[in-house]
Parts: sequence; C-alpha cells; structure tokens
Amino acid sequence: MKVLITGASGMVGRNLMSYLGSKGVDVTPTDLSEWETTGNLLDRDFVFTKLASLDFDAVIHLAAITEIKKTIEDPRLCFEVNCVGTLNVLELARRKKVRRIICASSANVFGAPKSNPVDEEAPFDPRVPYDYSKVICENMAMSFFKTKGLPVAMTRSWLLFGEHDQPSRATIRFIKSCISGKPLTLFNGGRDTTSPSHAINYAKLALSILDNDRADGQAFNFGGERPVSIRELAETVKRLTGSKSELVLAPPRSELETEPQVSYSSIEKAKALLGYRHELTLEQGLQRTIEWVRKQD
Repeated sequence: MKVLITGASGMVGRNLMSYLGSKGVDVTPTDLSEWETTGNLLDRDFVFTKLASLDFDAVIHLAAITEIKKTIEDPRLCFEVNCVGTLNVLELARRKKVRRIICASSANVFGAPKSNPVDEEAPFDPRVPYDYSKVICENMAMSFFKTKGLPVAMTRSWLLFGEHDQPSRATIRFIKSCISGKPLTLFNGGRDTTSPSHAINYAKLALSILDNDRADGQAFNFGGERPVSIRELAETVKRLTGSKSELVLAPPRSELETEPQVSYSSIEKAKALLGYRHELTLEQGLQRTIEWVRKQD
C-alpha cells in the first residue's frame, strides 16, 4: 500500500509515518514545508498536477488549521484551508481512484455533549469556526461517497498526544513542568474530562480503516480506553516522571469555563466493525512521550 499523508508535519502526521512505515506501508508526506513534496492544498496546480503525478493508492487527510483561537480570529482562512483544501483533496482522491481516503474530523463537531461516552449517533453541536469547518468537511466527504462512489471514512478524535507534540499542548506542558520541577496550573481545578490517547493508537486505527472495506462511508469516534480528568492526567504525568511539582488548582479563566467540559469517546464501533484494539495504554503512551521530551532537553 502507498499512502499520501497531508499535514504530515504535525504530531499526528509524524506518528502516522512512523507507525505505517514500521508496518511496511510506503508513505509520501506533504505539508506547507519540510518535505520533498511541499505545497499548499489551496493551490490547484500543486494538488492536481504535482500531487496527482505521485504514486499512491490511499490518502490520509490531516491538513487543517486546528488552533481554535486562530479560527475565531480569521474564520475566512479557517474555512478556506479546512473546507476548500479538503474539497481539493477529495477530488484528487477521486481522480486517482484510491482504494480509500480517511478524512480527519474532530470530536469538536459534538460540542459539549449531553451524555457520555459519545458514540457516532450523538447530535452535532458545533460552537466555533473550527467545529463548523469539520462538520462541512464531513458532509463534503459523504457527498463524494454517495454521488461519486469515493471510498471515504472519517475519524473524530478526542485528545491525542505523543512525540513531536507542540509545547503549548497540555500533555507536553505537564511533562516539561514535571521534569523541571515547576508547578502545574490546573484551571477550573482540572475538572475538565476527556479520553486522551497516544497518536500511535490513532495510527493503528487509520491502518485498520485502510485495510477494511467495511469502513467505507463510515465515521469512527476515537479516544483513549477510559475517561480522564485533566487533574488525573497531570497527576499521572507527575507520578511517571517521579516529580515533586506542585499541583495548583486555579479558578476558571472565564465564566464559560465555570461548568467543566466533560466529553469522552465510545470506540465500540471501531471495535465491532474493524476489530480495533489499542496498541498503547495511557500510561505506556505517556511514558513514551516523557522519554522523547527528556531526549529533546
């Protein structure tokens, strides 16, 4: 199998490349910079000439603007990159007659869910431009599946972490603070709850989708093996690093955060339809990430 990965420079993309490569998959990365195949997915010549000339039979489409603050400040750029860029990739996949394309959506399409764990039938309740852009992307992908027969699947991930993650992200911040002995500030007492998972687990899910015809036209919610509060996540990192860092339980940063966000995924559909099982536990994934951070310092 030969797979084109868009947005390959990000944390998820890098872990995907590592995992798929270890399974004998031929991976071609593309992003705005760094790789041999570099370009903008809004550039039709780049997509339909350069990328179209490459040899691949599957696509994992990760490329997107994901910073919530940035999408609120510049919604036009958000919708151009996330939606028009996705439209171009879908059309590229159709022209190349790929065996399957995975479009990365997000748990954000569900907003603040009314009940947990969140399964695939839960109603969408987007709140900010990023959320809405992912709803649009899912609808476009399904339109290609229904009208053009494109074998497409969607993934909706909760908190993913791992090597190459951005320093501003919670898991990496906790690890760095624990290693250096700095306090861990937990806004709203760390009561927000999600289902974190190492990106290698997501990579395993992606490979399961690429290998299974039953995935066509399906969306898969994805998260860790159990719900974890942000405070529990910080305490786990502290334990695994042997740190004496203090946990500082801070008040909410705004009135909107007074009520804790509790959202965690059901992965029963992926288990039943794809036979999926996690590669790494939360603790194993955190230990890998901790070791990577220590090597960077």
